[in-house]
Amino acid sequence: SFDPRCYLCPGNRRANGEHNPAYTETFAFENDFAALLPNPLPDAAPSGGLLKSQPEAGICRVLCYSPDHSLTMSRMTVPQIESVVALWRSEYAALAAVPWIRTIQIIENRGTMMGASNPHPHGQIWANQTVPDEIAVETQSQAEYFAETGRSLLADCLAEEERDGRRILIANDHFVALVPFWAVWPFETMIVP
Repeated sequence: SFDPRCYLCPGNRRANGEHNPAYTETFAFENDFAALLPNPLPDAAPSGGLLKSQPEAGICRVLCYSPDHSLTMSRMTVPQIESVVALWRSEYAALAAVPWIRTIQIIENRGTMMGASNPHPHGQIWANQTVPDEIAVETQSQAEYFAETGRSLLADCLAEEERDGRRILIANDHFVALVPFWAVWPFETMIVP
């Protein structure tokens, strides 16, 4: 339940030299290996021509779900999962209050196959200055569908999936977890309220 070499376990030293507090539920901090920074370095790419780039500002946070290094979310109790959801909500609200943030994504990569570098139960939040292309296209498609039909594209997709039933993983009165028809990642799932 504790790994003295794990930079996410309570009390351990992280890559930036700071020590985690002796947290007992959830814990969040700025990612020590952030892919996005609030004040990125100026663009060093050549100007003009085909090769163009520009810096992207953002904030990357790490969310530790539990102090127990060996725990996975599937083995957490309902109150422990509620603590994780409360952390997601509070982190999302804090990032949404940053005036220049336009997109917030809560991410969990589980396992080395999906690029998770640490087995400790955790996720990440990426908050971007710009809206990523995929999200912009999805938003535009949903707006166009609603303008044409007066209905929600996601609700209509969910109705199709419920009729078919093959990709539904679990459902209750409030949510449906399914593998979307358009899934591109291994083990990709979508939770629809």
